[in-house]
Amino acid sequence: MQNLIKNNELITDTWEILEKSSGPDALAASSTNSIMVPLNLWKLYRNEAEAYSGNIAIWLDSDEFISEIKSEIDEFSVIALNFPVFSDGRSYTTARELRQTLNYEGEIRAIGDVLRDQIFYMSRCGFDSFLLRPDQDAQACIDAFRDFQESYQSTSVNQNPLFRRR
Repeated sequence: MQNLIKNNELITDTWEILEKSSGPDALAASSTNSIMVPLNLWKLYRNEAEAYSGNIAIWLDSDEFISEIKSEIDEFSVIALNFPVFSDGRSYTTARELRQTLNYEGEIRAIGDVLRDQIFYMSRCGFDSFLLRPDQDAQACIDAFRDFQESYQSTSVNQNPLFRRR
């Protein structure tokens, strides 16, 4: 089972992530009450997903755009953004767009190839939960939030750059 960090604490993950190859039958076969569906499944089987009796969240791959669900984002309490490999940073931009441009106030979760070295930077872009890659030490990842005390750039957390904070 993967570790989930939310609000700088290790918590139990109550969400099941459906894979891209899933179809509408996967909704009925889900073992939990809370499922994250890929964007493509949401678009193809939206009626079935909306009829699901549990909680529905959505996850986007790094090559998918939040604009595809822009008018619906407030329907989701959680939007997960996938990192297929740690070096693919496109989801950082999507998280920042969600927070700063679209004013999304729900949970933004990093999933996929999520490593300790990324967590501090992800949090600056608006992520507030992190489903860690299975080989990552949860406590070391929590410690990553304290790697730096100050940042030069504006972030989704602090929109004033350092020179304006002096």
